[in-house]
Amino acid sequence: MGSEQQVGGRGPGAFSRWVQRTMNGRASRRIRGGKGSMMGMDVLVLNTVGRRSGQSRETPLAWFPDGGDGWLVVASGGGGQHPDWHANLVAHPDRASIELPGRGVVPVTPHRLDGADREQAWQRITAAQPRIAKYQAKSARQYPVIRLTPS
Repeated sequence: MGSEQQVGGRGPGAFSRWVQRTMNGRASRRIRGGKGSMMGMDVLVLNTVGRRSGQSRETPLAWFPDGGDGWLVVASGGGGQHPDWHANLVAHPDRASIELPGRGVVPVTPHRLDGADREQAWQRITAAQPRIAKYQAKSARQYPVIRLTPS
């Protein structure tokens, strides 16, 4: 969602932003209501603070088990740049939290994975959801893999 570009490539237009906010809101309500799966993937709500606005933002995301007490998320998103939630997370890592179905808000600390850690996580993620590898193959940028651990 939200990959439609305005003339001049300045980013999503007003209509695309409205559609994205509306769909994100619906998905977040479903997750909070106990529905923890969409399109065959486990989902959570990532709460961040806007890097420019300072306003609270929520984004439903697919997550993958970390093998420990954390959650892995992939900053895929359409287009040639990382999604807004990733930029918000980088700008305010100390103000991030997640919501999982049937649980309250969990403050988290994000860690961008690199090197062998990223590769191991990427292998688990793409084994669970091969379509993510297909999306990555069509992109000129490497998707960041973020480990979220309880703060």
